[in-house]
Formats: sequence, structure tokens, C-alpha cells
Amino acid sequence: MVDANTIMQWLDKVPDPEIPVISLVDLGIVRDIQWQDDTCVVTITPTYSGCPAMYEMEQSIIQTLEQQGVKAQVKTSLSPAWTTDWLSEKGRQALQNYGIAPPKEQSIDISGISRRSGPTVTCPLCHSTQTRVISHFGSTPCKALYRCTQCGEPFDYFKAH
Repeated sequence: MVDANTIMQWLDKVPDPEIPVISLVDLGIVRDIQWQDDTCVVTITPTYSGCPAMYEMEQSIIQTLEQQGVKAQVKTSLSPAWTTDWLSEKGRQALQNYGIAPPKEQSIDISGISRRSGPTVTCPLCHSTQTRVISHFGSTPCKALYRCTQCGEPFDYFKAH
């Protein structure tokens, strides 16, 4: 049997199908690795329960481990629900470098009770904080569409949830 750290290193090379610059590990969806007899069972939590990329993620995990000679199975767990708090720092930087602003706040942030507007979002292109929301719904349900008033470019913001 291969240890969990080695499995995680292998899975760190599996890209998210919707945002290929971030791995499934850095996205924070790989929740657990256990052995059941000769099968490595990888538990994942989707970014949201209706994620259309689940099948592709499962197949990528199985294929990656089988290429290493490991029989694999993927189990989905919806509880606890995935949160952007699980994004790694490396993953946040990858999003930023790709042109997607990573979440600014924690998913559980009580400051929103007294705050009248959303967080100050930094443009991933020119790094200006002079940005505004265009739409609360972006190219995927987990993103919002913003525009930088400094450079004029639109960009996605990965919403905290």
C-alpha cells in the first residue's frame, strides 16, 4: 500500500476540469484517502452538489492512480459542504495568475452582517482595487463577473462560499 502523502502528491497533478490551472488538491475537494483491502478510496467533496464536472474529476482521479499501479475508487461526500476556505494558498495564487481573483473573505464571515457592500476585490491583471461587480453570476456558479475601472478589463471573482 502507498501512503496517503504519496497519493496526495499524485493527485496534486490532476487539474480541475473547469479551471485547469488549479489541481483538485489545491481546490480543496480531496477530503480523505483510505485503504479498503487493495483499493485506495479517495473521498471528494464537490464545490457544489450539482457540479457538472464530477464524473470527469472521478475518472481523472481513478486514471491517475491506476497509472501508478493503484486500484482506486472515488467516494463523494456532500457533508460538510465544500467551502472556499479549503483552497490552498498555492491554489489561490494559481487563480490570481490565471486572471481569476481568489476569494477575499472567509466563507463564514460575520462582518457581512454590518457590511453594506461586498469585499474590495483586487483586479488580477493590474492589481487595482478600483473594481466593481457587473454580475453576481459568472462563467460558473462559483464565480461573479467584475470589471476593473483602472484597466477596463472584465475578470472573474471566485466567490466565497
